[in-house]
Parts: sequence; structure tokens; C-alpha cells
Amino acid sequence: MPDDALLRLEGVSKSFGGLKVVDDVGFALPRGGRLGLIGPNGAGKTTVFNLISGVYPLDAGSITLDGQAIGALPPRARVLAGLARSFQNIRLMPHLSAVENVMLGQHARAAGLGALLTPIGWMPRGRWRRDAEALLAEAGLDIDPGEVVSALPYGIRKKIEVVRALASQPKVLLLDEPAAGLNPAETAELARFLREVAARGTALLVVEHDMGFVNEVCESVVVLNFGRRIFAGSMAGARGDALVREAYLGAEEIAADAA
Repeated sequence: MPDDALLRLEGVSKSFGGLKVVDDVGFALPRGGRLGLIGPNGAGKTTVFNLISGVYPLDAGSITLDGQAIGALPPRARVLAGLARSFQNIRLMPHLSAVENVMLGQHARAAGLGALLTPIGWMPRGRWRRDAEALLAEAGLDIDPGEVVSALPYGIRKKIEVVRALASQPKVLLLDEPAAGLNPAETAELARFLREVAARGTALLVVEHDMGFVNEVCESVVVLNFGRRIFAGSMAGARGDALVREAYLGAEEIAADAA
């Protein structure tokens, strides 16, 4: 693993009962890097996200962020250390507007009670709201920032959740199926936006089933199967790897294809 890694996992493992869901997984993500975490259903990808973000405690191994061990920290402390994530299932506040949802993400940057209350809207045209509206525009969201999110299409809400995660100004952004539910034009626009985000220094770790999107966004991939890492390298290398092909297609299909 590179010595300049911003996010590093080493020997990470997690079991539920007698089932080992993540088994000795390790990888490194450099500053501004774009890494895809892929694999078939049930491979352990979302569990790895939950271990990084503190939803589940580690059974074994270590996680460091910018040189700081975060494996034993509570989730909010990990956010303060520079970690943010989006979720596979949308977790926006449906009764709030698009800009208000993004402003909720700004609370991670608040220092003290006074700053914590500021984004709520005491100053309707204050810096917090202007910054949130600018983030929505940068993401290519041509919407009224004041529109209630429950009235917006699913694909738009998915993108707003990504923008809300960015509002905390993270060092590392975990994206769990960000392209799910987006049409081709929305998917291409989100890929462009995420590449720009990474170019400004935010590292991306992406779980996604749309391999075209992964290819557009990510520089490299880590492939999981049954909780273990079976490949790390380029997308081209993953497509030609026998273990990866077997994980996705099955041994019988691989044998038939070779016959």
C-alpha cells in the first residue's frame, strides 16, 4: 500500500454470529484518489462502508484517516476527522427544502452552539445558505433550492444527498450506489461533478453496480467476494482477472465460455 495514503484499511474483519462478512480486507486511498469498491451482491461492500463510518465496530484490523486511527471513534468524531458518506437508500429530510438539506451537512463544520445554530436559517441570505446553493449549482442541479425535496424526482434527490455529504468539506467521501435511479444524462453529469470534486482534493471511495459509471469516475478498483479482497488494480485488469470473472459469472459460465 502507498505510504501517502489518506485512508488506509489493514486486516479489517467483521463477523455477525458465525458468519464472517468481511475477512482480512485491506486497501489504501490516496489524497484526491478515486477508488471503486465493487463485487457481486453480498460481497461485503456496504459492510466495509459501515465499518469505515463507524456504524459497526471492528472485530479486527485498523482504519486510519490522514494518519489518525479512527477505528475506535464514534461516527460523529469520524465526520469531524474528515469523513462523509451517502447512503444506498436516500436519507434526506423530506419536509425540508433542497438547500436546507444541504445546510444540514454544514453542521459538521460548526464550532460551538452559536455556529451550530447559524445554518438553520436565522439569516436567510447568510454565508451558509449561499455556500449550499453554490454546491447545488456546481453539481449541475438546475432546481429551485427552496423546493421541498419530497416533491423532487428520485434521481435529483440522490444527487442532493451527495451534495449534502460534500457540505461538511470531507477529506474522504464514501458514496454508496450514487448512480442508482439516475438516467444516462444525470449519470454522466454526476460522474463529471465527482471527478471535479476529486481534482480539488477530496478522495472518493465508490460502491456502485453500474460498471460504466465506475469506469468513468474511478482510477482503480478493489474487488470483494464473500468478504475477501480478490483483486486490486485497474478496471481493465479486473475485467481480465479469472477470479473476478468467476465471482461475477460463476465457474460454470467461465468454463463454458472457454470451451
